[in-house]
Amino acid sequence: MKTLLNLIWLILSGIWMAILYLLAGVLLFITIIGIPFAIASWRIAGFALWPFGRTAVPRRDAGAPSCVGNVLWLVLAGWWLALGHLLTGVALCVTIIGIPLGLANFKLIPISLAPLGHEIVPTDQPFAHR
Repeated sequence: MKTLLNLIWLILSGIWMAILYLLAGVLLFITIIGIPFAIASWRIAGFALWPFGRTAVPRRDAGAPSCVGNVLWLVLAGWWLALGHLLTGVALCVTIIGIPLGLANFKLIPISLAPLGHEIVPTDQPFAHR
């Protein structure tokens, strides 16, 4: 079931959102100072491309620098990526078949707003990497 949802997701939402994350990563990478943000953006691009069967969990070793970084991320790229998830989620929820995909878009909004200090892990072992 996860594979089928991921394939439908890829066509209807995933490829477009992954492209936005990749583009944000490239723009942040150009600034040199934004390299850590670019790496986080590319990590989330993979998650946005194939989200079913994986989840984001907070890292215990993330401290104050990740909090400061998340504030900068929110200003630089997070708000418009979250807006992209919101708009695609609403568009997908208009159809009955798209409701699970729309809800998945809404679940990606928090990680798009604050990606630093989180780790993407398989859903069958969400606490194995802590």
